[in-house]
This record gives sequence, C-alpha cells and structure tokens, in this order.
Amino acid sequence: MRSVLTWLHKPLQATLLSLCALTWVSAFAAPSVGQGAPDFTLTNTAGAKVSLSSFRGKHVVLEWNNPGCPYVRKHYDSGNMQALQKEITAKNVVWLVVNSTSSDHPDHLKPADYAQWMAQHKAAPSAVLLDDDGKAGRAYGARTTPHMYIVDPKGSLIYAGGIDDIPNARAADAAKATNHVRVAVNEALAGRPLSKPVTAPYGCSVKYKSAV
Repeated sequence: MRSVLTWLHKPLQATLLSLCALTWVSAFAAPSVGQGAPDFTLTNTAGAKVSLSSFRGKHVVLEWNNPGCPYVRKHYDSGNMQALQKEITAKNVVWLVVNSTSSDHPDHLKPADYAQWMAQHKAAPSAVLLDDDGKAGRAYGARTTPHMYIVDPKGSLIYAGGIDDIPNARAADAAKATNHVRVAVNEALAGRPLSKPVTAPYGCSVKYKSAV
C-alpha cells in the first residue's frame, strides 16, 4: 500500500513544484503583449554590454536559451534554430539569445564555453547575452527554454510564447511544426496584425538564481 501511495504522490509533487516555480516567476511584473518591452543591458559572451533599447527602430527576437536543456538541443541539433536565426536576421531583424541560468547551476557555462557551443552549432544570432542574476528573464516572465518574444521597432512587445506547435524534445519533429516565430515575424514585417500574438511556451524551466 505504501508503495502505491508513494507512486501516486509523485505526480502531485511534480505538479506542485511546477506550480510553485510558475508562481515565483509570475510574481514579477511580466509585460503583456501590447505593452512596452522591458529594457535591459546585459553582457555578451565577449564581455561587451548590449542594451535592448539600442536596437530601437528594428524588430527584435528574444530567445531564452540553455544548452543543457533537451528542448533547446532539439532545435539546435536539428539545425532548426540556426536556420531560423539566419533567415530572420537576413530580413534586418535583430536576434538576441538570452541565458538566465544561474551561475551556481550545473547547466551554467562560462562565457568562452558558451561562445564555443554556439560556434560549434553554427548559430547565427545578433548577440548571445548572459543574464546570470535572472533580472531580465524575470522582467519578461520567461518560464522555459526556449521561450520566445518579439519586440517591434517602437519597443512594444508583440509576441510571447513558444517557438512552434509541437511541444516535445524530438529533433525530427522540428521540421514538421508550424513555427510561430517565423509566422509572427513575417506578419509583423508585412504590417499585418499577428494571427497568434500569444502562444504556449514549452521546454525546460529556466534555471533562475534562487530567490533571496
């Protein structure tokens, strides 16, 4: 009987932990689509400061990333994320990768190692940014890796959600999915209202620094 009760408790424990994590992130004032996107200044893997506001006048894609996450690896091992980065940045859109993994978490990479991982995967973002204290991630309410956002040239958030509509970690499914980010960027560049400005993000939880 005890083993049955223990088995039954495990899903409940996982659910409660997930709810606690979401509640903790949502305690921060995450913006809604249509509101101003929170500005931030972060350090890239080369040690230079990069501010979101410096790209005012252009569309900006934000990608929350953690190479230790199998959902992130799905899109990088398949080449899906890199192809999308190249396609979108070729349209004069800025693509910023943001990593909010705490420096004390096993998934955390030093800047040089992170840059090497990106280079090995032939990634093509405009910049790779480090958010070790999690302030930028919390400002956006970023919950998963990947979690995607699009900011318009006026600095307003116009998309928040998942990268596509197949929420699993199988690399083979990346090519079959409808890519929400591609659709949203193309609609925005064409001056059309976004058909899906908000979708459900999926992936690993962001490995934020513990609350103090």
